[in-house]
Amino acid sequence: MDIILHLGAHRTATTSLQHHALACGPALAALGVVVWGPQVTRDGLLSGGLPAPGGHPVSAEAARARGRIALRVAQAGAGGASRLVVSDENMIGAPRSCLRWHRLYPGAGERVARLGHAFGGRISRAVLSIRAQDAWWESVLAYAVARGHRLPSRGDLDRLVTAGRQWRDVIADIACALPDTEIVILPHEQFAARPEARLAQMTGGAAMPAGRVAPIWRGRAPDLDALRRAVAARGGDPARLPEGTGRWHPFSTAQAAALKEAYEDDLFWLRAGADGLARLAKETGPLSAGTQPRGGLPTRGQSDDIDKRNLA
Repeated sequence: MDIILHLGAHRTATTSLQHHALACGPALAALGVVVWGPQVTRDGLLSGGLPAPGGHPVSAEAARARGRIALRVAQAGAGGASRLVVSDENMIGAPRSCLRWHRLYPGAGERVARLGHAFGGRISRAVLSIRAQDAWWESVLAYAVARGHRLPSRGDLDRLVTAGRQWRDVIADIACALPDTEIVILPHEQFAARPEARLAQMTGGAAMPAGRVAPIWRGRAPDLDALRRAVAARGGDPARLPEGTGRWHPFSTAQAAALKEAYEDDLFWLRAGADGLARLAKETGPLSAGTQPRGGLPTRGQSDDIDKRNLA
């Protein structure tokens, strides 16, 4: 059985894929494809296989996790699955940790190495969804503020811009942790509202069933109106947020430009072969670091997110 890890670096990737898998379950099963989303990964499956908050898994816990996962994989295979996709954006770390360290997934290497061990060295492909750093950090900050985090200061934003850790560093960490595994990179700008295309890339390019409804850009960050309500509800000053509606853009023009340039550097590196560490998913449409899915797409925001359980 092919075991594919989807290390979605933002909730849009995992929530869109999860909704698509639920809607197309029978059709995917007929193709031998099973998707384990957060409802599986956060229900104790990976307990002991990843570092717990404030500590590290002990050998006995890691062994139990390995046995538990092997049993579930065997059950999936007995049910006819030939390709298993495991998808959770927090497998390489929680966004709050990125904010704490002002860096993109500083613990990605260790976490992915532990995942490789937990799955018995059977991971055939690891897929990472990446996004322009300015838009990625904006989304992370918006979710954090909506959930009680303070509004970032100018110094906070400067540290996010100047930390120097790019997607290529995260990719290198993953490649080192899984040296015998194919690493595939999916740009968010190209796959945000196309879960069937995302799934096709994960499973080796085979055609996947399309959903019955128009593509939906799921898991979007809260907008300015939602953020003002959240800040006011906890006694903060919503006037610290900019006027207007729509997406929150906390970075200055210069900061955003620096982050966009970093993303363009990452994409150039990937298109040039990524030093043999990873491959960029085949581009079938226009791609630009400054391009976001069109504003006319339906939105369902956080109400559609799977947010009832946490992954360490």
